[in-house]
Amino acid sequence: MEISVEFGEGRVVETAIGDYVVRTDQPVKDGGGGTAPSPSDLFLVSIAACAGYYVLNFCLERKIATAGSGVVMRTSTNEKTRLMDNIRIEIKLPPGFPEKYEKAVVRAVDLCWVKKNIETAPAFDTVIVR
Repeated sequence: MEISVEFGEGRVVETAIGDYVVRTDQPVKDGGGGTAPSPSDLFLVSIAACAGYYVLNFCLERKIATAGSGVVMRTSTNEKTRLMDNIRIEIKLPPGFPEKYEKAVVRAVDLCWVKKNIETAPAFDTVIVR
């Protein structure tokens, strides 16, 4: 997969992936215009959205109504390193969700592609190309 990046005004970065362009900016306090989520925000959104998708898919496959369900993700950050030290994914089950599926839906979220890639830490190669 190829993803390409171009720069807009100020600290705006436009990233093309397939037929989509994702626009990011930095918060005003960091010199940006605050006109779009930051790349760090999108990183976190991708984890939460992936977890949400797995809950949604689990329910749809079992014909369980999804109204009132969702995911809340909470993070904590190490003040010294400014890196996250914990990500908590809370699954909000819809009313009437069968108790027999509770452990299974947690296992389903644990299959999230984004989460698995973070846990297995891919190698990064950063090179100059002219």
